Amino acid sequence: MQTSLSAPTSAPQTITAWRELALDGASWADEILALRDKLESQGTPVFLHVGSAEALKRRLQALQARARQEGHANPMDRASLIKSMPLYGVPFVVKDNIDVAGMPTTAACPAFSYQPEQSAAAVARLEAAGALCFAKTNLDQFATGLVGTRSPYGAPSSVFDAELISGGSSAGSAVAVGSGLVPFALGTDTAGSGRIPAMFNHVVGLKPTPGRVSTQGVVPACASLDCVSVFALSVEDAMNVLAVIEGAQAGDPFSQFMPGPARFAVSKALATSGASSLPRLGIPASLPESVSPWVAQAYRASIEQLKSQGHAIIELDFSPLYCIADLLYNGPWVAERYVVIEALLRENPQAIDPVVRQVIERATSFDSAATFRAQYRLRELRIEAEKIWQRCDCLVVPTAPRHPTHAQVAAEPIAVNAQLGQFTNFVNLLSWSALAIPASRQDKQAFGLTLIGPAHADVALGHLAIGWQALFAQSPGITDLGAEALINTLQLDPACEASLPIVVVGAHLEGLPLNWQLTERGAYKLRSTRTAASYRFYALPGTTPPKPGLQRVDQGGESIAVEVWAMPLKHVGSFLALIPAPLGLGTIELEDGQSAHGFLCEAHALTHATDISHTGGWRNYLRSISAQSYP
Repeated sequence: MQTSLSAPTSAPQTITAWRELALDGASWADEILALRDKLESQGTPVFLHVGSAEALKRRLQALQARARQEGHANPMDRASLIKSMPLYGVPFVVKDNIDVAGMPTTAACPAFSYQPEQSAAAVARLEAAGALCFAKTNLDQFATGLVGTRSPYGAPSSVFDAELISGGSSAGSAVAVGSGLVPFALGTDTAGSGRIPAMFNHVVGLKPTPGRVSTQGVVPACASLDCVSVFALSVEDAMNVLAVIEGAQAGDPFSQFMPGPARFAVSKALATSGASSLPRLGIPASLPESVSPWVAQAYRASIEQLKSQGHAIIELDFSPLYCIADLLYNGPWVAERYVVIEALLRENPQAIDPVVRQVIERATSFDSAATFRAQYRLRELRIEAEKIWQRCDCLVVPTAPRHPTHAQVAAEPIAVNAQLGQFTNFVNLLSWSALAIPASRQDKQAFGLTLIGPAHADVALGHLAIGWQALFAQSPGITDLGAEALINTLQLDPACEASLPIVVVGAHLEGLPLNWQLTERGAYKLRSTRTAASYRFYALPGTTPPKPGLQRVDQGGESIAVEVWAMPLKHVGSFLALIPAPLGLGTIELEDGQSAHGFLCEAHALTHATDISHTGGWRNYLRSISAQSYP
């Protein structure tokens, strides 16, 4: 096992810092080459292959030539370069079951090694965006394990303590990010391989909805369940990477890209009850015995912090989820792993790690009848699991129930591994989304939470977790990066459902009586702003709740305070149906010259209305008549 790593003190650590260095150009190539040398000196058990310095120099020159060919002068035209290559000059590493052209893919099995002709789809998209991959990382062999110890190249350790396991199977990728060596890395996640090592190394681990990111060019573990995952130092950086690698991929039978909501919708009952309109969080009604006392304590403290922010905490029966989790390794899905290495098992079984071989050989004990019975059982359990979303918006669980030592794993390799998947194994079987984030640390142990959402809720989880990142205020890994350094300015938003900006001016404003009509449809506020100085503003008589009317005028207008909300297109029709006459949809010009759809008032309804333009907005008007009851 490795000794604990030390964080770099001068090299860039975030995506933003690396890109800024590359745009400046002066020392970027030197820093990249120095990083390559550092990764090579680290070697196994974290890095299995580091490209040569000569090959890297050629790639740096090619990337700079590409920038010049696309019309970027030197000093570079930052805006146009960022648009065409948003990750220009940013280094990353990938788990060695993901193909990178020019490097061998071993899946941590030398006898399986091959030289791919082209990079995996996710790697190719990152390289097209200007990022640089020049190292492959260690893993549990054939991505079979959650411990990070099942590799002939050695067992990485947590960045905090050489006695503690790194977690797996994406062991090296998580350690590389947790050490601050690279700003992000790719892993894979079938049963928790992109989440558990994220907790053990105190970084973000993003596991997208299966199919959102293509697994083309990835050595399968369970092809029907596998996901390419992202390790990063911040939620923002993980979302930026997701924005680059997501999307449908021709020729990939498992690519099923579908944008989901940008935010979690809020029920009318919750939004009008006076309670918080924050997403409802589901937690286990009781923690399993596998959860260590320290993890249980850290988890309860984190939940109390979230509760103090106004989240409703809903206790749930997790038994259907635990039953689903048990199906993954104790059911016929292990046969998918057998399919990948069947020939190797037959011809050279000694080339396979003994524990990995023991796990995968169990596939021969399942016949076709057992496979169908398991499928039927999963369908039954799925019905129960989906009922969860009627009671809460997302689940919040400990990422792992405990953090074992190398000695504990060596003593009980299969039992310890099984325990670690308690809160992760069920997610991909249900096609759900998940995001692991750091939450707290004590001495050399790190604790993390995982947010779990329905299928396609990736962006909603990300936006929720960004706020929690500030709440928990954790420097990632062994870096000393504070909250300010983690704020990312790239803003490469992953795709979400198409939406329509709608300007609201009265009772639909945030916190006012009709705002629920927006939030229950998943609408979210883009910004507070003002109209152009071209409007008169009126309090309409006889409306319940009280409503204003906005009218555009040729002269004598005022600028009125408004909010702009993004409404999912699929809900626009039902929202418009709620808007009564004399209000109607029109185009409203904003103070910055932009325009958006909003509600204007028919002129005939203003005859007996009170002109309140001088107040500058509905909230100011309400304050001016504070003695009046406002339901």
